[in-house]
Amino acid sequence: MDYMGNLWLFLVLLFGIIVVPGLDMLFVMANALTNGRSAGFAATGGIMAGGAVHTLYGALGAGLIARWLPWLFVPMLVAGAAYMIWIGYTLMRSSITVDAVGRSDSRSLRTAFRQGALTCLINPKAYMFVLAVYPQFVRPEYGPVWQQALVMGVMTALMQLLVYGAVALAAGRSRDALIANPAATILVGRGAGLLLVVVAAVMLWQSIGSHFA
Repeated sequence: MDYMGNLWLFLVLLFGIIVVPGLDMLFVMANALTNGRSAGFAATGGIMAGGAVHTLYGALGAGLIARWLPWLFVPMLVAGAAYMIWIGYTLMRSSITVDAVGRSDSRSLRTAFRQGALTCLINPKAYMFVLAVYPQFVRPEYGPVWQQALVMGVMTALMQLLVYGAVALAAGRSRDALIANPAATILVGRGAGLLLVVVAAVMLWQSIGSHFA
């Protein structure tokens, strides 16, 4: 397979992993629903920044890290999943309502960006993706590793922007309809929290099971 064919195959796999609803997508949706499209896009930007770190992680040899430092990899997965379960639990106990549509302040946008980056960085699905996929696509015969990693990183960021940006836009538009129905908003927030708990728990189970299989 030539380099272009390699990139197309990577693009297909990338779309498949990002479009499947998971922790990142739920986080973007929750921010867009509660604070508007600006917060949703800020969360998307944070996730893109986290994705860049994942690209670097994969390019530096994720397979070697998982092989030689398993004691570091497993606690990282456990801590990440535990953090997301805690976020979901707090959402389930909260009574979120949507205020009238207005400009989000800079602090809330910074918070959404920062939490988006953290959500991406501690997402077990992202680590499993780079561990399983990146070593198959970054090959010496295709040129310098850093150039391949840069191309794959740009592709990842653009795909995240396309998918999660669309989620933020759709959720932001639906926000107007939720303003007049606080009970529905509370239900959405608690439902998202429950989803976060379930998805994080399932992914933790699968990740640890795959690691020790």
